[in-house]
Amino acid sequence: MPDTTPKTVDLLLIEGYRLTTAEILYHFPDHPLLLQSFVWQEYDLAPKFPELTKFLDFWEANLDGKVHSVKMTARELVTGNEMRFAAAQLYLH
Repeated sequence: MPDTTPKTVDLLLIEGYRLTTAEILYHFPDHPLLLQSFVWQEYDLAPKFPELTKFLDFWEANLDGKVHSVKMTARELVTGNEMRFAAAQLYLH
């Protein structure tokens, strides 16, 4: 049985996911000459970006606004030299 427990951000980062941001320009359905911008952000795996691909496939299948262009960027948030174990944990209040 597959594990359906949501993964934490830390676990995603360790597995190689990175924060991916895409700006999607699309045509208004009623006014095709006008463009609107939509910003999408999610943790995704480079270089194939399956989450972004799945979202764009959903967009094409279910939404009326035709996609004009997609600009994206991805940043690996935690690299090996940035991760370390804490020597102590302190609580205030």
